[in-house]
Amino acid sequence: MFPRWPLRFEGSKGEKILYALFDSGATYSCINDDVVEELENLTPLHTPMKMITASASVFMEINFRVALDFYHEDIRLTDEFYVIPNLSEQVIIGASTMQKWKIKLDFEHDTIVLDPGVAKAILVNLIAVK
Repeated sequence: MFPRWPLRFEGSKGEKILYALFDSGATYSCINDDVVEELENLTPLHTPMKMITASASVFMEINFRVALDFYHEDIRLTDEFYVIPNLSEQVIIGASTMQKWKIKLDFEHDTIVLDPGVAKAILVNLIAVK
């Protein structure tokens, strides 16, 4: 199993180091409801989502999401996280976030590979738009 990584998460209410599991088998990024409320206000979903769990016969209903910044080696990334009650991990970084930021998992060396140019290119584009 790929190791959990300590990452700094920031929201409008504060910041905290959380252990994140990078899971390419998870479609979305998720955060445990026990840790999220000290970081950001929950945004209710207009229509709750029903997701299937690893146990194919078990569904869960998701009612909230949050937008958070997180940092890997001082590179600022941001994404939306679905709030999951009783999630087994503090944070799961799913495939959609990994694709968005071109994060790759190096299983041979148990490391995360992130192209810092991806974050910088987006920042440059945002500055150029203003």
